[in-house]
Amino acid sequence: MRPSISQLVRLGCVVVEPYPLRFLKNLNRGREIATVLLNYGFGDVLQRLGLAPYLNWGKRLIFRKRREAMEQMTTPRRIRMALEDLGPTFIKFGQVLSTRPDLIPADVIDELEVLQEHVPPFAESGMERVLEEEFGKPISEIFSYFNDTPLAAGSLAQVHLATTHTGHEVVVKVRRPGVVQVVERDLDLMMELAQLLEKHVPESRSFDPTGLVKYFSRTIRRELNFLREARSMQDFSRWFMDDQRVHIPIVEADLTTDAVIVMERIGGVKVTDIAGIKSLGVDPAQVAINGARIFLKQAFELGRFHGDPHPGNLRVREDGSIVMLDFGMVGFLDDDRREQLVDLFVAVARREVNGAIRVITSLGHPSSPSIDSTLLRADVRDFLDTYYDIPLEQLSVGNMLNDFLTILSTHGLRCPGELMLLIRACITLEGVGRRLDPNFNMAEVLSPFVEKLIKDRFRPKRLYDRTIADLRLVTQSLHNLPIHLEKTLHKASHDDLKLQLEHRGLDRLITEFDRSSNRLVVGMVISALVVATALILRSAPIQAIWFATPLFILSGLLGIWLIWGILRSGRL
Repeated sequence: MRPSISQLVRLGCVVVEPYPLRFLKNLNRGREIATVLLNYGFGDVLQRLGLAPYLNWGKRLIFRKRREAMEQMTTPRRIRMALEDLGPTFIKFGQVLSTRPDLIPADVIDELEVLQEHVPPFAESGMERVLEEEFGKPISEIFSYFNDTPLAAGSLAQVHLATTHTGHEVVVKVRRPGVVQVVERDLDLMMELAQLLEKHVPESRSFDPTGLVKYFSRTIRRELNFLREARSMQDFSRWFMDDQRVHIPIVEADLTTDAVIVMERIGGVKVTDIAGIKSLGVDPAQVAINGARIFLKQAFELGRFHGDPHPGNLRVREDGSIVMLDFGMVGFLDDDRREQLVDLFVAVARREVNGAIRVITSLGHPSSPSIDSTLLRADVRDFLDTYYDIPLEQLSVGNMLNDFLTILSTHGLRCPGELMLLIRACITLEGVGRRLDPNFNMAEVLSPFVEKLIKDRFRPKRLYDRTIADLRLVTQSLHNLPIHLEKTLHKASHDDLKLQLEHRGLDRLITEFDRSSNRLVVGMVISALVVATALILRSAPIQAIWFATPLFILSGLLGIWLIWGILRSGRL
């Protein structure tokens, strides 16, 4: 069986070149996506992708008036409405795009941030079927009490309250039936569409469509794997076992599978409910500080952090501890990335333009081969001048990070996905902290962690470990040098040495050449048919007229169709 595009991407295989017909061959879903895009005024994009000719002509005519009304709206709004119409997978994709200001324009992000999921709960029978398939027995044998009415419902799962036979009150998160197949199908289509965009719409390459789809695919597959989420919860619970400031729900490991996760039911109030927090006798300002310290400890000391700390995933208990929920999205910050962040902080503190540029260019992957170094230097200098020597109490970490992202997007530098997750989480936490306490300052909480990182890099043991690691790398490289040299000489002596040359900008030329050749061939065939049928009509007996006349009319219509296509393309 032919592997899907998403499977090929996961395996690192070379994906065959995309074609419009293969996109639409995914039967109804592919056509539905193309129709929705046409409906919201993106017919020009479909035309460039080569998808428009395959759509049903009746649908094009039916939606024409609506398209004209839609085209009066702003492009970002039409993008958002199209994603909402395409369903949960595309809504999730839009929400992920809203976290990538390094790639997506600000006006589009503003629209994507208001994307909402309108997903009804799935039927009780579907929920029972999932539970019974996962555990191999009826619900009554698993739980002594199970509330059929969901506490919350999302595009990927829904949550129910229950009680185990041991008397533990729990929350049961059940994955939607068939959602994995739906998501995989949509991911395949997204990848096809992204490849078509990069091939036929060159200006889209600056947004890295295939890279965005790969990033989203990894993100949503993590959220669909409940065993992975359960392991993350157990890890964080173990790391913060002795920290009274935070509580992670206990997972019922024997009742958790790939599609079901059962965890401790915890009370508390929403972190943004200031009145409710005060009614517990807890200081909201201290909650803001504790929440920031917990998150920064996760990122800068443990190297793993909660990737989605929005208010809906945070609760406050009577003892003042913060409950963290939903570990479907967890970010990673390795040692090398932490070192780069330290270098950036040091460059800002010392106002070193060259040092900051080195870090920025090493952090961001350029979307084009050339970067305007003069303009980049000017923007970095302005960035450093803005935040150099500013008192901590006046420093906004959120504004600083947003300005940093602006520099990346302005110069076509793509921020690594995990770092972007960290930046967006920090900005979200600062916003939550200031809702709890208008005087909350993220920079004051962040400062001790940065100082500790700087001190740690100069600890004798760390210097020794890094030196040994570097020596091992140099030794390994020296060891491999003769091997690589021998391989090169062997290939050269056997005339097997090859140079790979990449021609840039030829795709469009080849496409236009193919189109022109096709039109020339069609024109010659039509001309031959017209001449042949005309000769038959002129000299053939009366019986041949019934054969030649329809052929003559058909040839004329094909000629008109060819001329109309050329005129419509604007390239006569």
